[in-house]
Amino acid sequence: MTKKPSSAEPMIDADALRDQIKLKYRDVATNPEKEFHFHTGRALSRRLKYDEAITSRIPDHAVESFAGVANPFSLRDLQSGEKVVDLGSGAGFDCFVASALVGDEGKVVGVDMTEEMLSKSRVLADNMRLKNIEFRDGLLEELPVEDAWADVAISNGVINLCPDKKKAMAEIYRILKPGGYLQFADIANSKPVPQAAVENIDLWTA
Repeated sequence: MTKKPSSAEPMIDADALRDQIKLKYRDVATNPEKEFHFHTGRALSRRLKYDEAITSRIPDHAVESFAGVANPFSLRDLQSGEKVVDLGSGAGFDCFVASALVGDEGKVVGVDMTEEMLSKSRVLADNMRLKNIEFRDGLLEELPVEDAWADVAISNGVINLCPDKKKAMAEIYRILKPGGYLQFADIANSKPVPQAAVENIDLWTA
């Protein structure tokens, strides 16, 4: 008898999906001047109405690989001294914005699974001499962050790419302090998705 997946189980090859996502965002990190099917860079940050008083102080090289879908900072102002986790931090743009908002007394941890994005974000943070940022290799379903550490979790266009969203949300709940905030921007579909589409990895990364 074939076992049917439960509602809590991913219905796609998670490793294959992550490989495809890494392949795509590796290109965004290493070849940001290319034309992608999504918007990137400083023009995107302006379109999404990021605070230019902050973003204008971030060098072009630290903005060029930004590929978000909206502005998680528009949901609530981060406060000085807060601890923030960026879920799927990419080349670090949202972390650099968060760093300026929480100040020297705050702390920002970016989590990403793509080696090239992590490498770029770490170099950029060092070049900008940002001491309140750390970038960690990890998955949203297995966050490398201790329990109840974060005041705020942010994410920008990444949760939709997780093969196991229930596990990812459980991890977010685990790392947030009681009363903590989740501020995320993402892509959603209000209509049922056919099983054949769910199992099509190309559609996940289109």
